[in-house]
Order: sequence, then structure tokens, then C-alpha cells
Amino acid sequence: MSFRWVYAQPEEEKYIAKLGDMLGIPDKIAQLLAIRGIKTYDDAEYFFRPKIENLHDPFLMKDMEAGAERLALAIRKSEKVLVYGDYDVDGTTATSCVYTFLKEFGVDADYYIPHRFKEGYGINPDGIKYAEEIKASLIVSVDCGITAIEEARVAKEKGIDLIICDHHTVGDGIPDAIAVLDPKRPDCSYPFEGLSGAGVGFKLIQGTIHKLGLPDTISYKFLDLVAISIASDIVPIIDENRVLMKAGLQMIQRSPRVGIKALLELIKVSKEDVNTSKIVFSIGPRINAAGRMGDASTAVKLMISESLGEAKSHAYELESINLKRRDTDSKTMKEAMEQIEKDFDMDETSTIVLYSEDWHLGVIGIVASRLVDLYHRPAIMLSNVDGKIKGSARSIKGFNIYDAIKKCGDLLEQFGGHEFAAGLTLEEGNLSEFRRRMNELAYTDLSENSFEPELTVDAKLDLGEVDMKFWKLLSQFEPFGPGNLRPVFVSEEVTVVGVPTIVGNGHLKMRVSQNGSGVFDTIGFNMHEYLPDVRKGDPFKIAYVLEENNWNGRRTLQLRLKDIHISGE
Repeated sequence: MSFRWVYAQPEEEKYIAKLGDMLGIPDKIAQLLAIRGIKTYDDAEYFFRPKIENLHDPFLMKDMEAGAERLALAIRKSEKVLVYGDYDVDGTTATSCVYTFLKEFGVDADYYIPHRFKEGYGINPDGIKYAEEIKASLIVSVDCGITAIEEARVAKEKGIDLIICDHHTVGDGIPDAIAVLDPKRPDCSYPFEGLSGAGVGFKLIQGTIHKLGLPDTISYKFLDLVAISIASDIVPIIDENRVLMKAGLQMIQRSPRVGIKALLELIKVSKEDVNTSKIVFSIGPRINAAGRMGDASTAVKLMISESLGEAKSHAYELESINLKRRDTDSKTMKEAMEQIEKDFDMDETSTIVLYSEDWHLGVIGIVASRLVDLYHRPAIMLSNVDGKIKGSARSIKGFNIYDAIKKCGDLLEQFGGHEFAAGLTLEEGNLSEFRRRMNELAYTDLSENSFEPELTVDAKLDLGEVDMKFWKLLSQFEPFGPGNLRPVFVSEEVTVVGVPTIVGNGHLKMRVSQNGSGVFDTIGFNMHEYLPDVRKGDPFKIAYVLEENNWNGRRTLQLRLKDIHISGE
């Protein structure tokens, strides 16, 4: 699928020249900084040299004083504490952070992760009942709880104190708890709203350590888990998250905790090579697999392991679960594609709504995301759970899937989510009308261009400008992620050198040059359809990201293609 290229623009062009002069860097690097909102020398220093000292004061967060004081008291008195988490990567890393922190202080801590299918997301009566059974005097929720108004009331009636650490949008009210820590609270003046759930848990750890009169450095041993949560939960890697991500990656690369070490060894990823992408595509999915397939406790057990033998056992179990998840994922994707080909005319379809009573609830969100990537239309995957149709929705730019689903509220039992992703439950008899309405809403709200995917391009680049010095500067933009995506470049009038080929499962491999520049190895994953065009020998345009290859000690730069525009298109 070809993209419409949209060129990013800095707010003010004047900063490009200023940054270039101040920092002594090429204009293209200065342009990338200006696009990212960097205007001054101090901005650039914060961006290129994020330091742990730049972390915000945890006590700027609403209720931190009460939350940290209460948790410090629980530590001093050796109270029974239950850490209540969520079943995704963010929730399990957050649970592991706070649980391990408490255990290191000798606290009689336990953890509770609700079962994805039997209990669903968030604090629930079963979890509170468990806290009561183990005689916990305090629950610390992480990555959930901001909407648990009724559950907080029940916990209070049972004499169980509650500290909520969440980062999701606040509902109609704030739960009645000892502390409700959420930077998205309207009455919270914390300077950064983009923390992950584990990030908020980390701030509670920081605040508690301060209340105990201990050095901040104690909290830093949890930064590897925080980094995994940031990358996996797709929160913006800017501001405080950039500091946490950078420090967390360094910790993984130098001395990962035993559970992460065991997982890296099993999947044959060198700790030195771990970056945001490795977390998103290799580490995160394996941790997530346990919760997707039902019981997330295996993921927590891996991350809190104390011995390598124990960690290896949990890593193998996670890998086994992940293989089952991938098989289920592939089977579901195949069935979804078959349903689309049989029942849908894409020229008449604005929203893809698919249903099968046999689909696994844990993978339909992943498949919906892939359908969005493939067809560039909102996609809703639905399955049957105990006689109810439940599902996951994913969307495209310009179509708020949550608002659209809300407009179908009379057909639904419950729903929740945000602009690009949502979950829902409806009666089987309402499926046909729901499909019709969603298609109509998308047809009304979206234009013809909306169904054509966009590719944001940072800058045009002559291949003659690309050398190891340029790469060294560019690599300092890491860690990449939302808010600081890996820069995409466009080079025009590019020609093939030698014979392009197809390798692997439909990947285009070739060598290219531009106006007498050096020759660059180029790879385009799943771009085999361009082979006849590039073989003609005519110049064309490429959109790509730069990568480094290190093979047998030899370092070279490679272009990883994002798109190709043939001359005349």
C-alpha cells in the first residue's frame, strides 16, 4: 500500500539556522530538532542529555503527600499490603515494581491481577474480597482504579485503605481513597501528564523513599521495568518519560534484573542491543501474552524472580504462551481476511465490523490493529463470551472511535476507551444495526482522503549527506517513540545499482545511489510488488529510515524503506 507523504514543519523556520549555529550541527539535524519543538540551547541539552536529576518532584502530584506517607507507614509497621494491577505489560510491570519495592523492605506484600476474561479490567469485588481474606490493611492499585468509585467505597467499608496509582482519563468523579495519584486529574498540577501506569507507581516509590528519609537512588533500580512499560504502553517518550526511558534502557543494557536477563537469553536478544523497538516487538509481546491468553501472573512471576533458575522457568512458560498466542493470532487474522473477502466490498465499507463466536478475546485487539494497517479503515473485531458479544475497536486518524461507539450507546451494554481504541459489549440481536450505524458514522465523518494512509516525512535528504558522522548525531535522538518517532527521510532521483531481488517472505532488497553518492544497501519489508518498477532502471523516490548494520565487526548504514513513489505517480 502506497502512502500520501506529508512533510512535517517546524513551528518557526528561524530556529533551524539558530540551532545549527549554536550547536554546530548540520541544517538537516537542526531541522529535525525544530520539528520536535526544540528552540534553545537548553532545550537541546535536555533532549540530547536527559539526566535522572531532571525528574520532576513527585510531591507536585496531587495526593502524593498522603499516599507516600501512608505507604511509608505500612512499611514501618510491616502491614499486609496488596498490590492490585492490570493484565497488560504496563500493569504487570507496575505491579512488579511496587511489589518488589515493598518486599525489599520486608513488607508482607502480595499481588492480585484480575483474570482478563473472568473478571475484566480494573478493581473488582473479587479483588477486594481477596484483600479481605489475606487480611490486607492497604491496597495499592497500579495502572487502574481511577474509575473505581463503588469499589473504593466497598474497600473503605471493610476497613481497607486504598492508594490509587493510575494514568487513565478521569471519569465523572474521583474515588474516595487515601490517595488518588493520576497526572490526568483536572485538579492535579503535575507538570507532565504522559506517565505510564508503572511511571505513576514509580513516583509513589520515589515519594515513599523520601518519607522514609532514604536516598532517591533506591528508586532507580526499578527503571528497567518502567522503561518496558513506557515503550509497550505507547505513551509519549518526551519530557520525564524520555529521562525514565533513557535511564531504564541503560540499566537493561548494563545489568538487567534476573527475569529480563532470562527472557533475553531465551529469545536470543543481546542486552546491549535492547532499544525501544526491541521492547515493543520482542520483550513486550511476550510479557503481554500471559494476560492476553487469560492469566497474567506468569509475567509478574518472571519479573519478580530472585534466581536465574526460577526466572528461566517462567521465561520458558511465557514463550510457550506467546507461541500459542501467535498461532491464535494468525488463525484469527486468516479468518478475518476470509470474512472480509467474502462479505465486504471495500469501496462501500467505511468501518470493518467482524464477528465470530469462536474468536479468542485476547487477540482480537491485535487483529483489529492489523486490519486498520492493511485496509486503513476503522476495524471492530467481535467475539462471543458467555452469550454476550464483546470486542475491541481500533481506528484511524480523523475518526474518534470512542465517540462513534458512544453514539450507538442504546445498542450496547457497556463500552469504554479513547479516540483510537475502545472495548464494547452488546446483545447479539443488535449486531446488524450496530454494523450499519458504525459504517454510516464513518462514511459521514471521513473524506475520501481519510482512507489513504499518510506517511509523515521529516525532511528531504541527499544521500551524499549521509555518513557515519551524520548517523552519530542522528542516533543521539534515541530513544524513539511517540512524540519522537524515528526520523523519516525522502530522497529523490534515486537509481538502482546492480540487480534488485526478493528475499525472505516478500522483502525487496536492492542497492541504491543518488547523483553520484555512495551506494546504500536498502531493504523494504513486504514490498515485493515494487520489484518490476525498480527493475526498469528509471529514477524514483524513496521514503526511509536510517539504520546501522553491524556484521562481523563491520558497521554500515542501511536504508529501511517505508514507501516508494515511482516517477510520474
